[in-house]
Amino acid sequence: MPHQLQFEQWVPFPLEQVFAFFSNPENLPRIMPPASDTRIIRLDRVPPAAPASSAPLTQAAGPGTVIVTSFRLFPFLPLPAQWISRITEFAWNHYFADVQEKGPFKSWHHRHEFAAETRGGIHGTLVRDKIEYEVGFGPLGAIANALFVARQMRRTFDQRQQVLPRLLA
Repeated sequence: MPHQLQFEQWVPFPLEQVFAFFSNPENLPRIMPPASDTRIIRLDRVPPAAPASSAPLTQAAGPGTVIVTSFRLFPFLPLPAQWISRITEFAWNHYFADVQEKGPFKSWHHRHEFAAETRGGIHGTLVRDKIEYEVGFGPLGAIANALFVARQMRRTFDQRQQVLPRLLA
């Protein structure tokens, strides 16, 4: 049974800076909860097409990039799990998306969206994450999602929202 989650965060930093940060996979471990012990094992980066503007090129990962990470599925267990994802969509300073090729979910599609937005006279960026996933395992997966999986993802994004402004500063 597919599930959907959406998270939003506004940060007082320019769109180009925020997009450059998120589109560089090497920043992934920095926004994950420390207990997950997330590490990049392999990064087969495919650069995206050059941006139309004269913006400086970044370490962005374009379509076809493969990211292999190691992480603790259960923080209380020292056993690492592996996640292989592939970037499938990319539009400079607008969005990119990744899908799980191998990992803990039956299916996973994560679209990262970015939009310039002014709040209270301050120019910043709205970061929106749209996640569609399937746990698998039929009714047991639905129970696991209700009891653990969705809650853990919310905690992960709460952690990211706390550390992101400091990492962008």
